[in-house]
Amino acid sequence: MTPMSLSQQLLKKRTRPAVITDLVEVVQQEVAAKKGMSGTALKAGYGAANKVVPNLTERALKKLFPDFARALDPFWASFQSSGGGDFGQHLAARGTEVSAALLTVTDAKVQASGREPVKKVYKALRGKAEGRVQAALPRLGTALQRHASGDRAQRG
Repeated sequence: MTPMSLSQQLLKKRTRPAVITDLVEVVQQEVAAKKGMSGTALKAGYGAANKVVPNLTERALKKLFPDFARALDPFWASFQSSGGGDFGQHLAARGTEVSAALLTVTDAKVQASGREPVKKVYKALRGKAEGRVQAALPRLGTALQRHASGDRAQRG
């Protein structure tokens, strides 16, 4: 029997809402952890965007998550074939490749959007996106691994 892919596990009807909740938390933790001038700007922009569009992060993740999960399937497969361990560290060790896979998803969604303001804001943020995605990979992988293994008790 072939093991389930990461996306098959995480997109199950009973699992997906909890995954989205945890990923919103990951995004909030990543934004809160940013320091310096760019961190201050990111926090201000994130706060303003959430005032304009309540639950923006949750709404975006609900829309993007199926594609993100499928983009991570090959990394989950390589993680499992390597013997497991910490999926967050596995992703971080392949940071450039993983961030490229995830950003391909957002690039395509934004490109397909007919909303010019969205495209303009995304274009302004895209330059630093790769580094920010790579910084989030340990946290992201840990959250996804909890759900893929069905172990919600390890929540941290």
